[in-house]
Amino acid sequence: MKTLIPSNPQLRPTTKDLAKAAGVSRATVDRVLNGRDGVTQKTVDRVNLAIKELGFVRNLQAANLAKSKSYRFLFALPSSGDQFLQQIVARIEEAQEIFSADHVLCEVQHIDENDPHSISAFLGALDKSEVTGVALMSPETPQVRDAIIRLQERGIAALPFVSNQSMMTDHWVGIDNRAAGATASLLLGQCIGQRSGTVMVIAESMQSRDSLERRLGFDAIMNESFPQLRPLPSLETYGNEARARDVIAANLENNPDIVGIYVMASEARAPLSVLRDLQVDRSIVKIAHEMTPCTEAALRAQELSGVIAQNPGHLVRSAVRRLRGIVDNRDTLGSQESIRIEIHLRTNI
Repeated sequence: MKTLIPSNPQLRPTTKDLAKAAGVSRATVDRVLNGRDGVTQKTVDRVNLAIKELGFVRNLQAANLAKSKSYRFLFALPSSGDQFLQQIVARIEEAQEIFSADHVLCEVQHIDENDPHSISAFLGALDKSEVTGVALMSPETPQVRDAIIRLQERGIAALPFVSNQSMMTDHWVGIDNRAAGATASLLLGQCIGQRSGTVMVIAESMQSRDSLERRLGFDAIMNESFPQLRPLPSLETYGNEARARDVIAANLENNPDIVGIYVMASEARAPLSVLRDLQVDRSIVKIAHEMTPCTEAALRAQELSGVIAQNPGHLVRSAVRRLRGIVDNRDTLGSQESIRIEIHLRTNI
């Protein structure tokens, strides 16, 4: 097949150039690009070869605007949450403005993260005519996994958000939680220094995959690099401040040799408030996750030695771009969507 190069090499190839290169009409090119019927496989192959040879990149924004195509993305977030979740919601509201010119509508739907059956029912009730895609922040359970599969079968894009699902490792938005836990462990161990003793670990729920992965990463570095330290079993608060107070107080009483505390949960306000009320020795090193007004204030007051964080705005914008990529069957730029692990100290707030 003879390849035709656009007359001005600085211009991006158009569908007209593509039609000439493939020896077909522009209407046929349009059918192939939009995956419509009425084109033989041989013709599809010719058009795809022309796409490759010309380096054709479709202007999806212009195509969607011409067709008045719109996207409605739901962010299904836990109903119980605190400052980190509030930051996520605020960034979703910002994204609504940022992507409005692209006909993208972003909405928040709160779910009961402790009730997998209600999450499954919520996902099962979504209709493709009303919802284009869902970014889901939920613990992984068999019920949720099945609901996600059925959601995709109905043609609705699905994306794990902040907390991953094992069935969708290649398509999710969040930091590498194992690496985040390992980073917290290294920072905690270095801050403790040569002292020996036990380390308290506080989580909301060990049913969430992000907590499991953070704990695995934390223990791996602790066992490898700090043999004088002994991490205790994870305390689960389930987001309940009264329960947090009970389990933390009992842990402190039963382990007088605690030298470090790792707040593994994304919402650190309640555990830090409890530790402050219990007047925990300031020499005990504390590391937490996510930059919020609470953790920032704790860093400034030297109640925390460090915070391992991920940028909420980047999380939301990446989720929107990835959902659009799934809907449009188009890859996103991997380097742009990689969520970095940030380390915050009182010196770089």
